[in-house]
Amino acid sequence: MFEYKMALTDEQLAILNGEKGETLAKVMKTMVMYGDAFEAEKLVPITSKYNHLVTSFGLKVMSPVYDLMQQLLDAGVMSGQKFSVDPRPIDKNVPASFLQNFVFNKFMYTKQEFYEKQLHKLGLIDENAFTCTCYMDEVGNKPMKGEVLSWAESSAVVYANSVLGARCNRNSGIIDIMGSIVGFVPYFGLLTDEGRKATWVVKIETSKKPEAQLLGSAIGMKVMEDVPFVKGLDKWIGGELNDSACAYLKDFGAATASNGAVGLYHIENLTPEAVELGESLISEGTKEYIIDDAELERVKNNYPVIWKKPDAKPKLCFVGCPHLSLEQLKSWTEKIEAALKESGNKKVLIPTVFTAAPKVLETFNNTEYAERLKATGVITSYICPLMYMNNPLCKTMPVITSSNKLRTYTSARYYTDEEILVKITKGGKA
Repeated sequence: MFEYKMALTDEQLAILNGEKGETLAKVMKTMVMYGDAFEAEKLVPITSKYNHLVTSFGLKVMSPVYDLMQQLLDAGVMSGQKFSVDPRPIDKNVPASFLQNFVFNKFMYTKQEFYEKQLHKLGLIDENAFTCTCYMDEVGNKPMKGEVLSWAESSAVVYANSVLGARCNRNSGIIDIMGSIVGFVPYFGLLTDEGRKATWVVKIETSKKPEAQLLGSAIGMKVMEDVPFVKGLDKWIGGELNDSACAYLKDFGAATASNGAVGLYHIENLTPEAVELGESLISEGTKEYIIDDAELERVKNNYPVIWKKPDAKPKLCFVGCPHLSLEQLKSWTEKIEAALKESGNKKVLIPTVFTAAPKVLETFNNTEYAERLKATGVITSYICPLMYMNNPLCKTMPVITSSNKLRTYTSARYYTDEEILVKITKGGKA
């Protein structure tokens, strides 16, 4: 019997002592060790209907993951919840050279089919439950306020905590499924009332609506893993969590989580806990960060350009990291049509890929907008742009994006949505 510090219930102790099998005991031991590492006082039940896993890609080098999953399957230890997972890594419809496809299929994602079969057996919701935006209405994995989760995927966790008011720590891959299997997660950090209080007050003093991904980047790099309470943003995105505001906060939150390590933010007069509790969410002795036009410009200008040829003409554009919403797909369609008409061009001048959840794309494809977007030359896909860009051959490929997450983790170069629109409809060098 190994030593542990947290208090366990009789049920939890029984699992740990092997009364429900050796494999489940190992899973419980993992969760107890995880909790002790963060000085959790106890384990609490997961209350959400579904889980979300971050590990969705069948990389050849991830054999320990497949071995672990197989041990669980062989022992009959299944997830207590059905789950969604992050996006698939490849799609034949996305432009790639012969060599890139060769690397994808022969060296990188050689275990994709095998791993997806494991996921189905463990409890995958369905074959289309591959997205980083599982909380979209079309996907259906949308937790309720106050529900306790065992999710991983930084952009999904920060959205669930902030916009939906659920409770989840920034779990890692594998820890997410472990929690789901035993049905408990350690009680610390963002699961606690104290851990959800803001230690930064961020004041937005811009002259126009700040770019979501740029604003999120600035805040993430400043506050890192802390919780910010943002004032003044509701002036620009309103006081209602409608489709437009939620899409903005999706992109904003993804940037705070990837450019920093934010797992929760509060937006004054908008996000559920900020509306309910107001400034009582702000801890004593908070730090302050003022963001104006000059600060956003400073942040953007300090992004490194790591292209081999900084003035190269872009060869590919990715929009949708995290995945686009249905309303964003429609809005982009209208903007591209108008910009092409203005420029006198019929199709985008840079190969452009819009990514979204399979079920969002299914809904989109049943609207008039789908054919209209296709007519502009834009490709829609369900993939993870980051997994595409992890191909070593992409390092020398000049790719542009409006995603600060993709910029952070790959060689892709960031531009605002407005700048992206100009480049794909009018062309020119980056």
